[in-house]
Amino acid sequence: MDIKILLIYVACIIGIMIIGKIFIIPIKIIIKLIINSILGAILLYLINLIGAIWGLHIGINLITVIIVGVLGIPGAVLLTILTILL
Repeated sequence: MDIKILLIYVACIIGIMIIGKIFIIPIKIIIKLIINSILGAILLYLINLIGAIWGLHIGINLITVIIVGVLGIPGAVLLTILTILL
């Protein structure tokens, strides 16, 4: 095997690894946001279900889902505190 062909193979493998690293990081962030959003929506639903006894209601809309999706459980706690105070 020629040394040039071997170097081309090695360069291609390294290039594929670099491209893989570049694209895998955003996918991990997107998966984390999706999981946070699902858990947050479930938590908001439970807060609304239990809070109905005391008249506590947090609307599940785009803004609240984004807040809970980015912040996770602390976002749901923040929305609950803001609902109680306001």
